[in-house]
Amino acid sequence: MDLKLDGKSALVSGSTAGIGFAIAQLLAQEGASVIVNGRTQQRVTQAIDKIKQTTPNAQVSGVVADLGTKAGVEQVIQEVPHVDILVNNLGIYEPKPFFEITDEDWLNIFEVNVLSGIRLSRKYLQKMLDQNWGRIIFISSESAIQIPTEMIHYGTTKTAQLAIARGLAEISVGTGVTVNSVLPGPTRSEGVEVFINQLAKERGISIAEVEAEFFQNLRPTSIIKRFATSEEVAAMVVYLSSPLASATNGAALRVDGGVIRAIV
Repeated sequence: MDLKLDGKSALVSGSTAGIGFAIAQLLAQEGASVIVNGRTQQRVTQAIDKIKQTTPNAQVSGVVADLGTKAGVEQVIQEVPHVDILVNNLGIYEPKPFFEITDEDWLNIFEVNVLSGIRLSRKYLQKMLDQNWGRIIFISSESAIQIPTEMIHYGTTKTAQLAIARGLAEISVGTGVTVNSVLPGPTRSEGVEVFINQLAKERGISIAEVEAEFFQNLRPTSIIKRFATSEEVAAMVVYLSSPLASATNGAALRVDGGVIRAIV
């Protein structure tokens, strides 16, 4: 299927690894001009090189900035004044008991997970509206619906992203701009890979056993009973980035493996 992304420019925040990298890679494969973002030049360069290895003709560049800060966002805006597609992927998480989550923890996770997308959208949405075409996608989580007790602050930021995306979609009424959110479930990203490998080593069991225990004890409602791949999440995001998805606006689409039981 031709997703008709040739000639479109895309910025993916936090895209040197995991879901963000998979999104950037697939956008490049579909012909978009992609801007990879990370906090260090080394990581950005490595991501660009990896994309070019699989897609030699890829139009891919990078911008080094910490988008979890106001200064980092301002830097990116100066270097990249306009994009057709904005994927607000940047996010952090930290399992922590509620009574141990400090004010500083709350403020930091909101700065990174919520304000990064707000600041970027505030800049790029207006130009999208002016040209009557654009895509903004927030990478939320199934934790936005089923708040995890082990990291309530993370779940709260993911819920906030759903509200922001829907509100921005309302601003786009009657235009060729769409704003949506995607809710991945447990995904075998870089951080999760490290976690389950360490846990398997510490406990002297296999990675498959760790995965089985996770879905039995922590995500028992999962239907697929496995971690999704970053590429499976990216496929949904890249479709939403396409002109073919023009009738999908203000939606929250799940790639959660059936973890969320609610029908709507």
